[in-house]
This record gives sequence, C-alpha cells and structure tokens, in this order.
Amino acid sequence: MQESPLLMGVLTRLRSLDLPDGWLVAGAVYNSVWNALTDRPALNGINDADVFYFDARDLGFAAEDAVIQAAAPHFADLPLPVQIRNQARVHLWFGAHFGIDYPPLTRSTDGIDRFTTRAHAVGLRLEADDRLTVHAPFGLDDLFSFRLRPNRAIVDNGPTHRRKAERALTHWPELQFEPW
Repeated sequence: MQESPLLMGVLTRLRSLDLPDGWLVAGAVYNSVWNALTDRPALNGINDADVFYFDARDLGFAAEDAVIQAAAPHFADLPLPVQIRNQARVHLWFGAHFGIDYPPLTRSTDGIDRFTTRAHAVGLRLEADDRLTVHAPFGLDDLFSFRLRPNRAIVDNGPTHRRKAERALTHWPELQFEPW
C-alpha cells in the first residue's frame, strides 16, 4: 500500500483533515492490491477513492456536505475523485437507495464490516506516527487469493454482490466468484 501514490496521497490528506474515525475504504484499496499483484496499471478499474468518517453530532445532509466541501480542495490534485461519507448517516438513506434495511452504525468500521463481499471489507488509516492501520474483519486471504465470497451481514444483498463481481471480473478475470 505504501508503494501506491494514490493510496498514500489519500491517506496523508485524510490524516491532515483529522476527520473523526476516518478510513480509506472500498475499491481504491482492493483494486490497488489486485493491480499490484497482476502487474496492471495502478489506476486500472478504480473509479474513485472512498473515505468513511463517523460523526453522530449532526446527522443532517448539510453537515456532511460541509465536510465534503471543506475536504475537496485537499484532494483536488489527485487523479480520481474522493467520495467522503459520514457513516453515522447511512441508515437514513440506505433503505431508499438499496431497498434493504440498514441499522444505525456506531463507528466507521461497522460499515466496512458490512461490505457485501469479504475481499472488499478492508479499510486503511495512516496514523500520526506513519503506521498504517488495517481494518479487515474477514482477514486478507480472500483479497490476496482473488476470491469474491459474499458477506451475509446484510440480508438479501446478493444483487449488489453479483453486480460488483461482474464489474470486477471485467478488469481482473482471474477473480473467483462465489455466488450469494
């Protein structure tokens, strides 16, 4: 991870923002691993970089948007957009967007724990002393073994698991997909 200019750029900037419980998550992380392991270009298959933070003090969209707008200049020079989301708010919109109930979270890593695919459930944080903290509730074996196994933490999330796998297989055909 520390060899990736994209990931380190996001992590360094994220640390400087000092967002509560901030993590770099999702595609930028696992796709970077697969690109490195298969000698593909660093940005292959990566659409954006997702950042989670957790702030339950104000669950309004305006508060989240203020964070997004304040952070945007910090990431402006990166080659991909950075999507920042307050995990304290996810339960407010998830059901309408995905048609599945989503109980409130208590921290950002709860959201990582619920990613639809186990290999995707990885978050990174750069600590003040430059140590890299990894949150991987299912370990890293699926990620490094190119396995897409479902995480059934959210009932009926099979369509999302399949859709993400279909997209990933177009970039990394060596992935092994396990249906829901």
